[in-house]
Amino acid sequence: MKITAILATVAIAAMFTACIGGNRKQQAEGEAAADVTVTSDNVVEIFNGKDFTGWRGYNQPGMPASGRWTIEDGAMKINGNGRGEGDDNILYATPFKNFKLSFEYKVARGSNSGVFFYVKEIPAEEGPYYITAPEYQILDNANHPDARLGVDGNRQAASLYDMIAAKPQNAKPFGEWNSGSIMVFKGTVIHEQNGQNVVEYHLWTPEWNALIENSKFSSTQTTWPTAYKRLTEMGLDESGNVVGGYILLQDHGDDVWFRNLKVEILD
Repeated sequence: MKITAILATVAIAAMFTACIGGNRKQQAEGEAAADVTVTSDNVVEIFNGKDFTGWRGYNQPGMPASGRWTIEDGAMKINGNGRGEGDDNILYATPFKNFKLSFEYKVARGSNSGVFFYVKEIPAEEGPYYITAPEYQILDNANHPDARLGVDGNRQAASLYDMIAAKPQNAKPFGEWNSGSIMVFKGTVIHEQNGQNVVEYHLWTPEWNALIENSKFSSTQTTWPTAYKRLTEMGLDESGNVVGGYILLQDHGDDVWFRNLKVEILD
């Protein structure tokens, strides 16, 4: 299906649910679900610009003890440790299923991060969070070496990391704010950056499975034996029902800012 048709379908669905009543319970489940407020237009503000209400560390009961996540001028900031990928990844403690996440991000020179959705928490011995969910890449394309790795730019900003390159590649330079969004609707996913749709893919399809098989998460790699199965079945329960998952912001050891994070619920 073309992007225009998909967006039209989403718009109709959103209007329909809004008419039913904006005070209905959100479809999300989880320990923080009771604290989520859905507005009359089905939007959840998942960051209030003041503190980390609703957020916690991955596989942790609260925010990471390191204190590297701070609030700066109405934005949440991960303060880099200069050592590459870190352990202070945070998630919004209510999962979502069909939704559009909107946000703004800014990177320091040479910085790397990512936005993940449908994250599932698994024991550390089974592997890292990123074998459970796709990544919307956050990157300083001009100064981070990851921009020149992968295939055809598929590790640059707004790309589906290591799978589909964002085209056009319209990220702004480090130090400037970018807008982004991730729309997930019945398996169709669209990445947007700075007002343009740049990536489209479809979960739970042969094409999706092929993307994973051709990435570093393939069924033949041995680093994370369950990665391929987890990614091909992400967002599903054991019976194959769509249950969604968490939104996660990555700590990659660099200075990155996020603000204006909102989720529009689409079902």
